[in-house]
Parts: sequence; C-alpha cells; structure tokens
Amino acid sequence: MRELDETDMEILSLLAEDARRSFSSIGEEVDLSGPAVSDRVKRLEEADIINGFTIDVNRAQLRAGVPVFVQFENDTSAIEPLRSRLQDAEGIEHLFVTAEGKIWFYGRAEGQNVRRWINSLLEDAPSTDYSVTLVDDLEWTPSLDGTEFAITCAECGNTVDSEGESVRIDGDVYHFCCPSCRSRFEDQYQRLEEGA
Repeated sequence: MRELDETDMEILSLLAEDARRSFSSIGEEVDLSGPAVSDRVKRLEEADIINGFTIDVNRAQLRAGVPVFVQFENDTSAIEPLRSRLQDAEGIEHLFVTAEGKIWFYGRAEGQNVRRWINSLLEDAPSTDYSVTLVDDLEWTPSLDGTEFAITCAECGNTVDSEGESVRIDGDVYHFCCPSCRSRFEDQYQRLEEGA
C-alpha cells in the first residue's frame, strides 16, 4: 500500500469543499489529469478513506423550520440510548458526543412547536434536562487542515507505510503495517468465524 501524499490530501480537501467537483477541475488544482485524479479517488475509496459522497442541503431555502442547537445534561450512562434515539430522528442534522459524555445536536423544528418536537424526541428517554439555543446563522466547513493523516494497522496500531498491505475480508478493508500483522489478524479472524 502506498502512503498518502500531499496530492492525496489536496484532493481530499477539495472534495470536502465540494463533493460534486469534477475530476478534471480537481486535476487543474493539483496538476494532474482528470483520469489520474479518478484513479487516486478510487484508491482512496478502496482504502476506506473516502466513504461515499454527500450533499449539503440548504434547508433554510426549503422553509424547513427554525434552526436550533440543543445541549443535553445527560448522565454518561445515557449516551448510547440517547445517541441511538437521536441519530435517525427527523429534523436532526448533526449529532455530537462531547469529551465529557454530553449529547448535543443541531436540527430544525417548526417555529411554534420546538418544545413539542424536543419532548417527542425525549419521550421515555433517561434524561430530560436540556438547553435550546436558536441559531441565527450556520456555516459548516469540513476541513482536513491540521489533521495528521496516517493509516493505522488493524492488528498492532502502528502507522502503515509503503511497505504495508491491505486486504478485503467479508466486504471490509483492513490495513496492515507488515505481512506478519496481516497473517495474525487473518488467523484470529478465522478462529472467531469458526467459533461463532
């Protein structure tokens, strides 16, 4: 497996800004041809670094309600129940878990029904203390700046460099720093499969 280089990082940054950007447009920015960019993106997908492309819908243009930011005062034992309840709930666009174990989210609700909407989300929930902030403006700018980008070995956790290997097992891609880590991982995986 080859290491990620500056060009890969530039391509990732450009795609984070606009996932619909054409490969030829990206190529002009990184001094590659469109097909060369396409090959790099395909390798990044195969390495499980890019996990699909998405759109950013401007819900304000759709009159989709009042933007709100909600912070729960939950016990750490309530993290998973709240997360599973909220992650697919209607109107929630971004769900966060803080380092302190609090659940926060950003979403949109009908103007006169914010309290009812939140109460419906919390029905039978282990925690009901929360604060609501009405959001005036929102700018969501994903960035790779300042991110140290390194693929880690699925077996030992070391950084995978150009000597590393990748393998697809049951549809998932795993990266390894050396052949012995790959072998140990595959042996353990097979034993677990046989024991299941």
